[in-house]
Amino acid sequence: MSGTLQGAGRFAGKVAIVTGGASGIGAATCRRLVDEGASVVVADIRAEAIEAFLANLPGGTASGLVMDMADLAMVEHGIEEAVQRFGGLDILINNAGVGSFGRITDIDLAHWREVMAVDVDGLMWACRRAMPHLVERRGCIVNVASVAGRGGDYGFAAYNAAKAAVINLTRSMALDHAPHVRVNSVSPGLTDTPLATGLTGNAEIMAAWRDGLPLGRPGTPEEVAAAIAFLASADASYVNGHDLVVDGGGAAHTGMPNFTRILGGTSHLENAETLVRRGGIEGSKA
Repeated sequence: MSGTLQGAGRFAGKVAIVTGGASGIGAATCRRLVDEGASVVVADIRAEAIEAFLANLPGGTASGLVMDMADLAMVEHGIEEAVQRFGGLDILINNAGVGSFGRITDIDLAHWREVMAVDVDGLMWACRRAMPHLVERRGCIVNVASVAGRGGDYGFAAYNAAKAAVINLTRSMALDHAPHVRVNSVSPGLTDTPLATGLTGNAEIMAAWRDGLPLGRPGTPEEVAAAIAFLASADASYVNGHDLVVDGGGAAHTGMPNFTRILGGTSHLENAETLVRRGGIEGSKA
Protein backbone atom coordinates (compact mmCIF):
# COMPACT_ATOMS: atom_id res chain seq x y z
CA MET A 1 0.00 0.00 0.00
CA SER A 2 1.37 3.44 -0.93
CA GLY A 3 1.97 6.21 1.57
CA THR A 4 -0.50 8.52 -0.17
CA LEU A 5 -4.20 8.91 0.49
CA GLN A 6 -4.95 7.47 -2.94
CA GLY A 7 -7.69 4.87 -2.98
CA ALA A 8 -9.45 3.26 -5.91
CA GLY A 9 -13.05 4.35 -5.90
CA ARG A 10 -12.65 7.43 -3.74
CA PHE A 11 -14.26 9.45 -6.57
CA ALA A 12 -16.56 6.74 -7.88
CA GLY A 13 -19.70 8.30 -9.34
CA LYS A 14 -18.18 11.80 -9.26
CA VAL A 15 -17.86 14.08 -12.29
CA ALA A 16 -14.94 16.49 -12.50
CA ILE A 17 -13.72 19.10 -14.94
CA VAL A 18 -10.04 20.04 -14.93
CA THR A 19 -8.98 23.14 -16.85
CA GLY A 20 -5.48 23.13 -18.29
CA GLY A 21 -5.89 19.39 -18.01
CA ALA A 22 -3.71 18.11 -20.84
CA SER A 23 -0.26 18.72 -19.36
CA GLY A 24 1.68 19.36 -16.17
CA ILE A 25 -0.26 19.58 -12.92
CA GLY A 26 -3.57 19.40 -14.79
CA ALA A 27 -2.69 16.15 -16.54
CA ALA A 28 -1.44 14.60 -13.30
CA THR A 29 -4.69 15.62 -11.62
CA CYS A 30 -6.81 14.11 -14.39
CA ARG A 31 -4.91 10.84 -14.13
CA ARG A 32 -5.29 10.82 -10.35
CA LEU A 33 -9.04 11.44 -10.47
CA VAL A 34 -9.63 8.87 -13.21
CA ASP A 35 -7.54 6.31 -11.33
CA GLU A 36 -9.77 6.86 -8.31
CA GLY A 37 -13.00 6.39 -10.22
CA ALA A 38 -14.08 9.86 -11.41
CA SER A 39 -15.48 10.72 -14.83
CA VAL A 40 -13.24 13.58 -15.95
CA VAL A 41 -13.58 16.28 -18.57
CA VAL A 42 -10.08 17.26 -19.69
CA ALA A 43 -10.39 20.92 -20.71
CA ASP A 44 -7.48 22.60 -22.46
CA ILE A 45 -6.86 25.28 -25.07
CA ARG A 46 -4.87 22.85 -27.27
CA ALA A 47 -6.89 20.20 -29.08
CA GLU A 48 -3.77 18.24 -30.08
CA ALA A 49 -2.57 18.11 -26.47
CA ILE A 50 -5.94 16.79 -25.31
CA GLU A 51 -5.88 14.10 -28.01
CA ALA A 52 -2.35 13.03 -27.07
CA PHE A 53 -3.18 12.92 -23.37
CA LEU A 54 -6.34 10.87 -23.81
CA ALA A 55 -4.50 8.44 -26.10
CA ASN A 56 -2.07 7.69 -23.28
CA LEU A 57 -4.64 7.53 -20.48
CA PRO A 58 -5.02 3.90 -19.40
CA GLY A 59 -8.65 2.98 -18.76
CA GLY A 60 -11.12 5.09 -16.85
CA THR A 61 -13.71 7.53 -18.12
CA ALA A 62 -12.37 10.76 -19.60
CA SER A 63 -13.51 13.14 -22.30
CA GLY A 64 -11.74 16.06 -23.96
CA LEU A 65 -13.00 19.60 -24.33
CA VAL A 66 -11.30 22.56 -26.01
CA MET A 67 -11.58 25.61 -23.76
CA ASP A 68 -9.84 29.00 -23.85
CA MET A 69 -10.10 30.53 -20.37
CA ALA A 70 -9.80 34.01 -21.82
CA ASP A 71 -12.97 33.44 -23.83
CA LEU A 72 -15.79 33.64 -21.28
CA ALA A 73 -18.41 32.36 -23.73
CA MET A 74 -16.24 29.29 -24.32
CA VAL A 75 -15.82 28.81 -20.57
CA GLU A 76 -19.57 29.01 -20.07
CA HIS A 77 -20.22 26.55 -22.88
CA GLY A 78 -17.53 24.21 -21.53
CA ILE A 79 -19.12 23.96 -18.09
CA GLU A 80 -22.54 23.23 -19.57
CA GLU A 81 -21.09 20.71 -22.02
CA ALA A 82 -19.37 18.85 -19.18
CA VAL A 83 -22.65 18.67 -17.28
CA GLN A 84 -24.48 17.41 -20.37
CA ARG A 85 -21.92 14.70 -21.06
CA PHE A 86 -21.97 13.15 -17.60
CA GLY A 87 -25.26 14.33 -16.12
CA GLY A 88 -23.93 16.67 -13.46
CA LEU A 89 -20.84 18.17 -11.88
CA ASP A 90 -19.22 17.44 -8.53
CA ILE A 91 -15.70 18.85 -8.81
CA LEU A 92 -14.23 21.87 -10.57
CA ILE A 93 -10.44 22.08 -10.71
CA ASN A 94 -9.31 25.47 -12.02
CA ASN A 95 -5.75 24.74 -13.09
CA ALA A 96 -5.38 26.62 -16.39
CA GLY A 97 -3.17 29.68 -16.25
CA VAL A 98 -0.50 31.67 -18.03
CA GLY A 99 2.87 32.78 -16.73
CA SER A 100 4.32 36.24 -16.94
CA PHE A 101 7.68 37.92 -16.52
CA GLY A 102 8.40 41.62 -16.25
CA ARG A 103 8.18 44.63 -13.98
CA ILE A 104 5.24 46.97 -14.48
CA THR A 105 7.62 49.22 -16.42
CA ASP A 106 8.42 46.33 -18.77
CA ILE A 107 4.91 45.11 -19.60
CA ASP A 108 2.09 46.83 -21.44
CA LEU A 109 -1.61 46.86 -20.68
CA ALA A 110 -2.32 44.11 -23.20
CA HIS A 111 0.11 41.81 -21.38
CA TRP A 112 -1.43 42.65 -18.00
CA ARG A 113 -4.96 42.07 -19.28
CA GLU A 114 -4.06 38.72 -20.86
CA VAL A 115 -2.69 37.43 -17.55
CA MET A 116 -5.74 38.65 -15.64
CA ALA A 117 -8.14 37.35 -18.29
CA VAL A 118 -6.85 33.79 -18.05
CA ASP A 119 -5.68 33.53 -14.44
CA VAL A 120 -8.49 35.49 -12.77
CA ASP A 121 -11.43 36.32 -15.06
CA GLY A 122 -11.71 32.87 -16.63
CA LEU A 123 -11.36 31.17 -13.26
CA MET A 124 -14.06 33.35 -11.70
CA TRP A 125 -16.41 32.76 -14.61
CA ALA A 126 -15.91 29.00 -14.49
CA CYS A 127 -16.77 29.08 -10.79
CA ARG A 128 -19.83 31.24 -11.41
CA ARG A 129 -21.21 29.01 -14.16
CA ALA A 130 -20.42 25.81 -12.28
CA MET A 131 -21.81 26.94 -8.93
CA PRO A 132 -25.50 25.98 -9.46
CA HIS A 133 -24.47 22.49 -10.54
CA LEU A 134 -22.07 22.12 -7.63
CA VAL A 135 -24.70 23.32 -5.16
CA GLU A 136 -27.10 20.69 -6.48
CA ARG A 137 -24.59 17.91 -5.71
CA ARG A 138 -22.82 19.57 -2.75
CA GLY A 139 -19.60 19.61 -4.71
CA CYS A 140 -16.34 21.46 -4.41
CA ILE A 141 -13.85 23.71 -6.18
CA VAL A 142 -10.08 23.55 -6.02
CA ASN A 143 -8.24 26.50 -7.53
CA VAL A 144 -4.57 26.21 -8.44
CA ALA A 145 -2.89 29.35 -7.16
CA SER A 146 0.85 29.61 -6.44
CA VAL A 147 3.31 30.57 -3.73
CA ALA A 148 3.76 33.59 -6.00
CA GLY A 149 0.35 34.72 -4.75
CA ARG A 150 1.53 34.71 -1.14
CA GLY A 151 4.36 37.21 -1.56
CA GLY A 152 6.29 39.23 -4.10
CA ASP A 153 8.96 38.13 -6.56
CA TYR A 154 11.43 40.04 -8.66
CA GLY A 155 9.98 40.52 -12.15
CA PHE A 156 6.66 38.72 -11.64
CA ALA A 157 4.36 41.70 -11.05
CA ALA A 158 1.35 40.54 -13.08
CA TYR A 159 1.66 36.90 -12.04
CA ASN A 160 2.03 37.77 -8.34
CA ALA A 161 -1.05 39.98 -8.53
CA ALA A 162 -3.12 37.39 -10.39
CA LYS A 163 -2.32 34.49 -8.08
CA ALA A 164 -2.91 36.64 -5.00
CA ALA A 165 -6.34 37.38 -6.43
CA VAL A 166 -6.99 33.66 -6.86
CA ILE A 167 -6.14 32.95 -3.21
CA ASN A 168 -8.38 35.68 -1.82
CA LEU A 169 -11.20 34.94 -4.26
CA THR A 170 -11.04 31.36 -3.03
CA ARG A 171 -11.51 32.56 0.55
CA SER A 172 -14.43 34.80 -0.39
CA MET A 173 -16.21 32.05 -2.32
CA ALA A 174 -15.63 29.61 0.55
CA LEU A 175 -17.58 31.98 2.81
CA ASP A 176 -20.29 32.89 0.31
CA HIS A 177 -21.16 29.38 -0.84
CA ALA A 178 -20.82 27.28 2.30
CA PRO A 179 -22.23 24.95 3.44
CA HIS A 180 -23.29 23.74 0.00
CA VAL A 181 -19.94 24.02 -1.82
CA ARG A 182 -16.42 23.83 -0.40
CA VAL A 183 -13.82 26.06 -2.08
CA ASN A 184 -10.07 25.65 -1.49
CA SER A 185 -6.84 26.32 -3.32
CA VAL A 186 -3.38 24.86 -3.61
CA SER A 187 -0.26 26.99 -3.91
CA PRO A 188 2.53 25.00 -5.54
CA GLY A 189 6.11 26.11 -5.28
CA LEU A 190 8.60 25.35 -8.01
CA THR A 191 7.17 22.34 -9.85
CA ASP A 192 8.74 20.43 -12.72
CA THR A 193 6.16 21.23 -15.42
CA PRO A 194 6.46 22.36 -19.05
CA LEU A 195 5.65 25.92 -17.91
CA ALA A 196 8.65 25.89 -15.56
CA THR A 197 11.30 24.48 -17.88
CA GLY A 198 12.82 27.94 -18.31
CA LEU A 199 13.55 27.86 -14.57
CA THR A 200 14.27 24.20 -13.86
CA GLY A 201 16.48 23.96 -16.96
CA ASN A 202 18.61 26.96 -15.96
CA ALA A 203 21.60 25.88 -13.86
CA GLU A 204 22.24 29.40 -12.52
CA ILE A 205 18.64 29.80 -11.36
CA MET A 206 18.58 26.37 -9.73
CA ALA A 207 21.86 27.09 -7.94
CA ALA A 208 20.42 30.34 -6.59
CA TRP A 209 17.26 28.49 -5.58
CA ARG A 210 19.14 25.82 -3.66
CA ASP A 211 18.77 27.38 -0.21
CA GLY A 212 15.07 28.06 -0.78
CA LEU A 213 14.24 24.40 -1.45
CA PRO A 214 14.61 22.55 1.86
CA LEU A 215 13.77 19.22 0.21
CA GLY A 216 16.46 19.92 -2.35
CA ARG A 217 14.42 19.62 -5.55
CA PRO A 218 11.39 20.94 -7.41
CA GLY A 219 8.06 19.25 -6.80
CA THR A 220 6.47 16.91 -9.29
CA PRO A 221 3.04 17.37 -10.90
CA GLU A 222 1.94 14.15 -9.21
CA GLU A 223 2.75 15.56 -5.76
CA VAL A 224 0.61 18.63 -6.41
CA ALA A 225 -2.13 16.44 -7.89
CA ALA A 226 -2.18 14.42 -4.66
CA ALA A 227 -2.89 17.60 -2.69
CA ILE A 228 -5.61 18.61 -5.14
CA ALA A 229 -7.22 15.17 -4.91
CA PHE A 230 -7.21 15.39 -1.13
CA LEU A 231 -8.98 18.77 -1.14
CA ALA A 232 -11.51 17.49 -3.68
CA SER A 233 -12.29 14.35 -1.70
CA ALA A 234 -14.43 13.50 1.29
CA ASP A 235 -11.17 13.24 3.27
CA ALA A 236 -11.25 17.05 3.28
CA SER A 237 -14.95 17.38 4.10
CA TYR A 238 -14.23 19.91 6.88
CA VAL A 239 -11.60 21.87 4.96
CA ASN A 240 -12.96 25.08 3.43
CA GLY A 241 -11.35 28.38 2.47
CA HIS A 242 -7.85 26.95 2.87
CA ASP A 243 -4.81 27.57 0.69
CA LEU A 244 -2.65 24.45 0.87
CA VAL A 245 1.00 25.24 0.17
CA VAL A 246 2.85 22.46 -1.67
CA ASP A 247 6.41 23.75 -1.91
CA GLY A 248 8.71 21.36 -0.08
CA GLY A 249 9.08 23.73 2.85
CA GLY A 250 10.02 26.83 0.88
CA ALA A 251 7.41 28.98 2.62
CA ALA A 252 9.00 28.09 5.97
CA HIS A 253 12.15 29.95 4.91
CA THR A 254 12.76 33.58 5.88
CA GLY A 255 14.91 34.23 2.84
CA MET A 256 18.11 34.57 4.85
CA PRO A 257 21.24 32.67 3.73
CA ASN A 258 21.82 29.05 4.71
CA PHE A 259 24.19 29.80 7.58
CA THR A 260 24.90 26.15 8.37
CA ARG A 261 26.09 25.55 4.81
CA ILE A 262 28.21 28.71 4.72
CA LEU A 263 29.66 28.60 8.25
CA GLY A 264 29.85 24.85 8.67
CA GLY A 265 30.49 23.98 12.32
CA THR A 266 31.65 27.49 13.24
CA SER A 267 29.14 29.64 15.08
CA HIS A 268 28.84 33.30 14.12
CA LEU A 269 28.53 33.99 17.86
CA GLU A 270 32.03 32.83 18.70
CA ASN A 271 34.11 35.72 20.04
CA ALA A 272 30.96 37.79 20.42
CA GLU A 273 29.12 38.79 23.57
CA THR A 274 25.53 37.81 22.90
CA LEU A 275 22.36 39.47 24.11
CA VAL A 276 21.59 36.26 25.96
CA ARG A 277 24.88 36.46 27.86
CA ARG A 278 24.43 40.12 28.67
CA GLY A 279 20.85 39.56 29.79
CA GLY A 280 21.95 36.64 31.96
CA ILE A 281 24.76 38.60 33.59
CA GLU A 282 22.64 41.70 34.19
CA GLY A 283 19.79 39.57 35.46
CA SER A 284 22.04 37.81 37.96
CA LYS A 285 23.31 41.17 39.30
CA ALA A 286 19.81 42.49 39.78
